Order: sequence, then C-alpha cells, then structure tokens
Amino acid sequence: MAVEFFPVSRIRRLFDKLLRRLGIGGRDGLSPASAVESAYARWAPVYDWVFTAPLIAGQRAAAREANRHAGELVEVGVGTGLSLPLYDPSLSITGIDLSKPMLARARDRIRRKKLKNVAALRAMDASQMDFQDARFDIATVMYVVSVVPDPAAVLKELERVVRPGGTVIIVNHFASERGVLAAIERFLARFAENLGWDPLFPREKVLANTSMVLESESRHGPFGLFTMMVFRR
Repeated sequence: MAVEFFPVSRIRRLFDKLLRRLGIGGRDGLSPASAVESAYARWAPVYDWVFTAPLIAGQRAAAREANRHAGELVEVGVGTGLSLPLYDPSLSITGIDLSKPMLARARDRIRRKKLKNVAALRAMDASQMDFQDARFDIATVMYVVSVVPDPAAVLKELERVVRPGGTVIIVNHFASERGVLAAIERFLARFAENLGWDPLFPREKVLANTSMVLESESRHGPFGLFTMMVFRR
C-alpha cells in the first residue's frame, strides 16, 4: 500500500494555522464586498512583506506600459501603493482601493518616497466608481479581477471611466489548465475566502465581459504566473 508522506489534510491544517497566526481567518456572515474588505484589512500589516517579491515583476511591466502613454491614470486596487514609485512623474495618478488600512499604508509610502504625481487616493468600490465618464486616459488593474465579487461590473466601470481610445492594463493570475500549478490552484481554492482571491479565476471571464480591444498579452513574474493584458478602450 502506498504511503502518503504529506497528506492534503495535514497541509490544510498547517495552512489554516499559518493564516490564524497572521490574523487572516475567515469571516462568516459578511457580504462579498465586506468579506474582501475584511480580508485585505487583515493582510495590510504583512502585505508588502508577503507579496512584494511575487508581484513586483507584473507591476513593473504594467508601469512600463503605462509610462508609454500620457495624461491621467487611475490605479484600481492600489493597495499599499507598491507600484506608485514605478510610474513616470509626468503621469497624474489617482489610486482607489476598498481597504482603508491598505490606503493608509499607501499614503505613508507617498510621504516617504516624496511622490508628487499622486493626485489622490480614495476609498472606493471598483464596481461603482465615483468618477465621471471618460475621466481617465489610462487605467491599471493589477491583481484585482480575481479578488472582486463582480468582475463584470468592474470591467464595465473601466469602460465607462476611461476615455475612448484610452488604455486599460490588466495584470492577473489566471487558472492553469493542467500540471502542477493546476493542482496547487485547486488546493488553494479551498482557502479563497481567507486569502481574498480566487485561484481558479479563468482568463475567458475577462474577455467575455468587455467590448474593449485586446492589443497585447504577455506573461510575467516568477514562472510566468501572471498575465498582462493591454486593452484599447
């Protein structure tokens, strides 16, 4: 009989223990938006420490693409502001995020880095943005579409707030179809509520919910885990 040296049940118990030590347990009875906000409030103290290394390559790629353009940019899901120093000083940046604790850390980063081109940081639901139509020339949306409860609503809002001819840059991990990564994603999906994102989010869900034109697509980050999609509004 085969011996299971590292059973899934044991992995799950260890993972649950890690989440509890980080203070990232689930919250029952919350609305989807409140659950996301609660999850990222708990992530805020350790977010930079945990996520800088895996996410920075995708953020740099998105910033490079954004810096090819001019005008006003909105970063949807700005978080702790890890990407803010990467933008060209000529761009005027507005950042939005649902999590006020994450925004507090972003404001600290702006002060430390003396970033003069960040016009505003606002607590806001990406599916109901408080901006006028065609307000921005560029939008960056990094590691967001698999986090929000209603990705279709976010995509609709992006089409509304970005001017015709403008640029929308989406960076995200999309579900693998096979192999080791697919197995890991299926395992992590059990903890989606605690983690605050959906490891099984399909790429097709973006394409099916937007009329924007996909101009380019590329892989970034460790092991090509993340995909950058550049759309023309």
